[in-house]
Amino acid sequence: MITLQIEHQVRDFDMWRRAFDSDPLNRAASGVRSYRISRPLDQQDYVMLEMDFETQEAAVNFLGRLQNDTWKTGVTAPSLVGEPSTRIIETVSIEKVGP
Repeated sequence: MITLQIEHQVRDFDMWRRAFDSDPLNRAASGVRSYRISRPLDQQDYVMLEMDFETQEAAVNFLGRLQNDTWKTGVTAPSLVGEPSTRIIETVSIEKVGP
């Protein structure tokens, strides 16, 4: 599995979430298979997002569209503070611990 990790500060989490939920890049059609949204417990204006893809190419293409079509001019731009931090990673093992 290939995962696109994104972290960034936001002006207002609810504003960011509404923009994210509007799905301007059509995540499903873009190859996103699942995603996780997290926040540090002590920093409500910071978002950590992980989007899973089947291929590296799909993740790279989606990131390019985020950078060029959404973050600079799109619907989520007003909610972002600064430039998001991104990286594409590969899951090499998932292990269950305990019952």
